[in-house]
Amino acid sequence: MLLSPHQREKLDPGNDQEFYNYPRFVTHVDQGFIDQLSNLYQERLQPQTRILDLMSSWVSHLPDEVEFDHIEGHGMNQEELAKNPRLDHYFVQNLNENPKLPLEDNDFDAVLIAVSVQYLQYPEAIFSEIHRILKPGGIVIVSFSNRMFYQKAISAWRDGTDAVRIQFVKNYFRSISGFSKPEVVMNVSTLPSFLQMLGMMGADPFYAVISQKV
Repeated sequence: MLLSPHQREKLDPGNDQEFYNYPRFVTHVDQGFIDQLSNLYQERLQPQTRILDLMSSWVSHLPDEVEFDHIEGHGMNQEELAKNPRLDHYFVQNLNENPKLPLEDNDFDAVLIAVSVQYLQYPEAIFSEIHRILKPGGIVIVSFSNRMFYQKAISAWRDGTDAVRIQFVKNYFRSISGFSKPEVVMNVSTLPSFLQMLGMMGADPFYAVISQKV
């Protein structure tokens, strides 16, 4: 089993839809993280392709200068998704209750999950669905930092170090036959620890795990 029942637990077991019912028009990572993510998208995503922005919000961090054929959005708050100017279409769905994506097989060139993978209680089911809807050769980019809604992140993520979290995402890919060997992209702040002790925060660490459907 990829995760034990305990590792899938959340501190707040209440209804996720109620938690996300109120729109949050804020960014959950700093500008440095956002810039790195946009640059990564520009490097790895091809123009005029079909993109699934999974677990999205009111911004997608896609590069403005790249045009895509279709961007499908998914999230938990309709108001946030409606405000996202990059989405051509979107749907609201609680993946912890229903992991089945209402999308066709082999239909997307890329799937993106930005700063949200920590909330998946059944990641193996979601990554199986991602593999199903991707075209052969399609790419998946899962990005994250060390920020989260602590009460809604799964226990395995809350209790782990950043290195452990990277390993979890790599294992999510490895649990599904048909993904390439995961690649890790990372950029961690080098702010000296004594400055952090004085209350000076470094930049948000940037991590991305990338794989393709083979």
